[in-house]
Amino acid sequence: MTTRSDVADTVCPYRRTGQNPEPGVWRLRALTGREREVLLLLGTGLGNRELSRELGIAERTVKAHIANIVAKLGQQTRTQAAIISALAHNALCTDPSCSRHLGKVVGQWREPTLA
Repeated sequence: MTTRSDVADTVCPYRRTGQNPEPGVWRLRALTGREREVLLLLGTGLGNRELSRELGIAERTVKAHIANIVAKLGQQTRTQAAIISALAHNALCTDPSCSRHLGKVVGQWREPTLA
């Protein structure tokens, strides 16, 4: 049986499981502008119906965008794509007054740019 203290000393979960979401972040350039917009909203946790209302498009179109995003980012699920959205928020969000941009700490991990 594993005790709590043994778990604290284990290797990074990314290394242990072989699952690292960061490579998906580097594939953002493959997305269209609309797919980037959908991905950014996907990271907020909205469901397909709410996404379709927010974007003014059919729910079926949202599903198609999400399927394309998941494939282009090399992921398997929309949840994995949403995690990439959270990791790459600064690269996806173009709103200069976004509160997620205001609290950046110099010297920490930098998200890639889309250019």
